[in-house]
Amino acid sequence: MGEFEVHRVRFFGLVPAGVRCLACQPRDGRRLALARTDGAVEVYNFAANYFQEKVIPGHESRSVEALCWTAGDRLFGAGLGGEITEYDLSRLCVARSVDGGGGPIWSMAANSSGTQLAIGCEDGSVKLFQVVPGGIQFERNLDRRKGRILCLSWHPSDTHIAAGSIDILRVFDVSSGQTVQRVMVNYHVHKVQRECIVWSIAFLSSGTVVTSDSFGRVQFWDWERGTLQESHTVSTSAVLSLSVSEKEDSIVVGTSTGATYQFQLLPVKMGSLEKRWVRTKPFQHHTHDVRAVAHSSTALISGGLDAQLVIRPLMEKVQKKGYEAALRKFTFPHRRLVSCARKARLLLFQFSQHLELWRLGSTNKTGKDGEVLPLCRMPEHLVQLKSKGPEHIYCSCVSPCGSWVAYSTASRFHLYQVRYEGDSVSVKKVPKVPKLLLPAYQLQFSADSSRLFVASARGSVHVLQLLEPGGCKHLHTFRPPSGCPEAVYLLAVSADGHWLAAVSGDWAIHIYNLKCFKHHCTVPTYDCAVTALAIHPVTNNLVISYSDQQLFEFSIPEKQYTAWSRTVQNQGLHKDWLERDSPITHITFNPKNPSHILLHDIYMFCVLDKSLPLPDNSALLMNQSTLKQLPETARQRQLHAFKICKKFQPLLFADLLDENCLVMVERPIMDFKTQLPLPIQKKKFGT
Repeated sequence: MGEFEVHRVRFFGLVPAGVRCLACQPRDGRRLALARTDGAVEVYNFAANYFQEKVIPGHESRSVEALCWTAGDRLFGAGLGGEITEYDLSRLCVARSVDGGGGPIWSMAANSSGTQLAIGCEDGSVKLFQVVPGGIQFERNLDRRKGRILCLSWHPSDTHIAAGSIDILRVFDVSSGQTVQRVMVNYHVHKVQRECIVWSIAFLSSGTVVTSDSFGRVQFWDWERGTLQESHTVSTSAVLSLSVSEKEDSIVVGTSTGATYQFQLLPVKMGSLEKRWVRTKPFQHHTHDVRAVAHSSTALISGGLDAQLVIRPLMEKVQKKGYEAALRKFTFPHRRLVSCARKARLLLFQFSQHLELWRLGSTNKTGKDGEVLPLCRMPEHLVQLKSKGPEHIYCSCVSPCGSWVAYSTASRFHLYQVRYEGDSVSVKKVPKVPKLLLPAYQLQFSADSSRLFVASARGSVHVLQLLEPGGCKHLHTFRPPSGCPEAVYLLAVSADGHWLAAVSGDWAIHIYNLKCFKHHCTVPTYDCAVTALAIHPVTNNLVISYSDQQLFEFSIPEKQYTAWSRTVQNQGLHKDWLERDSPITHITFNPKNPSHILLHDIYMFCVLDKSLPLPDNSALLMNQSTLKQLPETARQRQLHAFKICKKFQPLLFADLLDENCLVMVERPIMDFKTQLPLPIQKKKFGT
């Protein structure tokens, strides 16, 4: 792998927001929408190896209590602000908002055809909206009663709606709008001293209504008779969330202790037609409240206030008992929140509403491999830039020289010039920046810090010229020749300033010539999401990583894949490499050794040496620390292209400062979990 001096950075104080609600795309279930407690909305593509393909940053005044997919793959959200919001998944922003008319909205559900939305409001009303082209239209109110509507569920036939509130559940007839059943959920409990909150509800085609409540119970009701069929106490604290499989033979619930449980509808005895709900599988993947669960055709999905999204495949639904059956946990975003000024040795950290600029520490000592060296100068927090207004930051970047910082929100683009005079730092905002099509989704400076590239909507990229003593002007806007409805989310610029690569949401990669401002070529299409890309500083070859863990190398001057790339595709990558569940988020190169490609994901850092043979599946794709313990002869037999280091985890960013120096930015899980509210403590045996 070679020896590097490593700056191990652990002062990035990122605290990911908790998961508030989930929504699986109906029918095919190819996408999962997730809303966080800071109002951000994310879309994961199951078909693209669970890649987080879309992110719409949050807003201080926009909470999201419920998400719904409707007809035409449209996504709606609603929250305590009282508005129903439609999201534009092409431009990654809010498309439009409509006032619900009933105060804060606690719940929302779509009918089976996705043509109607029902919302549950603070004032006790259930309101119906028609989903129409270009928005939604208020239809009517159902029978209003006292008490906020905390949860809703449509009957699969769309004839009735079940609604949960405090101490009560109601069933509405959709056509008449009247309440046709009212059930006190605590009628069978004597001397109840506290109110019972119905947190979640599901209406089955059999007429059974399933509820989860603050008493830790999952209950099954006959809605027509208003009687309790079954009751299961699964927790000493609240059961907060509930989801039913499409076939209605499995239920997943989440509790405030971080546990999730699966219920299955099973025969009472072998060969019997009589079936009952049985609690079959308990899981403890979270440390805090599991506020959201979803049930896809092949997996149980849960999201907690500990910021984790957990996807646990159902073993009986998985055809191959291998990688497809692996448990997946996602805590950090599949995009970079850190940028590096190599020449100035600065790091820019992106938070939801501010940026932090740090200078790395330094040492004048040398040592052996693995030795921790003392610092002669400590890391220094230079600047904090606060974003004004309620909008969260979409993207940010610092120039290689460290003199420019740029960031964008949904409606504003900001550019600052940073000056360093001895130990003092001054920041000046650049006035009158060009009016661009906002928001910007990715920002990238040229290697000489003279230009700024701004990724925009509809596949366009703006080129800005940076001017001294502190200004900029618009040079050109690139657009794909065939047009594109999707936003650009990844950029890569060549070191010589000749080429620009841009990736849009339709996964097309366009190459532009920066000398004559023309479209150069399009990389052959590959049916998977691009997770990272970079242009080699010597060869101008474009290295691309995809969400299925494949790697490609494309020669920009020759407009074709390189010989090495064709070898990789013919021979295939090692199965352990392909079975990783974390996408590559950054690629860079070592100028000292042009055959080296440096890349990383959350759990590993890898130096890929193109001069060595690719490993076959019989070889061990082992950790470098393990390899060092082998004798020389065994080490030579294991010599192959992949040099993997797993010492730095979770690894949010890694880059080469110079040919002998690396920077690694980690965010240990326990560091941010100590900043979360204390979880509900459970007594353990023997304590």
